[in-house]
Amino acid sequence: MKAVLFDLDGTLLWTDGAGRRAIHRSLLEVLGIEHPARGFRFDGRTDPEIVRLLAAAAGQPSGPAVVDAVLRRYVVLLEEELGRPGHRTTLYPGVRELLESLERRGDCIVGLLTGNVVAGADLKLRAAGLDPTRFRVGAFGSDDPERAALPAVALRRLREGLGLDIGGAAVVIVGDTPSDVTCGRGIGARALAVATGSFSVSDLVTAGAYAAFPDLADTAAVVAAAFAP
Repeated sequence: MKAVLFDLDGTLLWTDGAGRRAIHRSLLEVLGIEHPARGFRFDGRTDPEIVRLLAAAAGQPSGPAVVDAVLRRYVVLLEEELGRPGHRTTLYPGVRELLESLERRGDCIVGLLTGNVVAGADLKLRAAGLDPTRFRVGAFGSDDPERAALPAVALRRLREGLGLDIGGAAVVIVGDTPSDVTCGRGIGARALAVATGSFSVSDLVTAGAYAAFPDLADTAAVVAAAFAP
């Protein structure tokens, strides 16, 4: 049995900046931060980490209670951003076909491993036309602000929720950043990478990906890499 766990932004879908706008608006409303740090990269980080670092860079409180308050408002604003007239959340090429191929197998659990808080992940998936409940296990930024801690969360939920005691290369993490590639090393997970985000295939291979693809359109190749001995 394999567990294939997908990152969200840059891997499965693109919200055309809705998440970034919602976080910036929340920082302004909750903490009065008008111009978060320029050049700050969101990719590869969890939502709590993003808020903590941007608040600290602006000289504002950045403890857990503050981060929680910003993220609660963020979820409300994210729903608003995703629902704006003319806004479109887009699935990347091959995503729907890959998910359906994996779901048809009897030896695979499809899940999420993402820095999004769970409520934000649900909103983005629904905006892209995906039912969040089709992902049978998940680990989220709302579980732990450190991405490297999330694979262990997923393992615990596989064991406690689905009765599956698996690990090592039986866990496959699919993502678009070096952080996605490296986060599962502590449990021996296999990392597959896709260059639909900000990093190239070369960048992702250098980070240690077992295989990297320009996108997820070649279903057979991605499945073969996930299930290779």
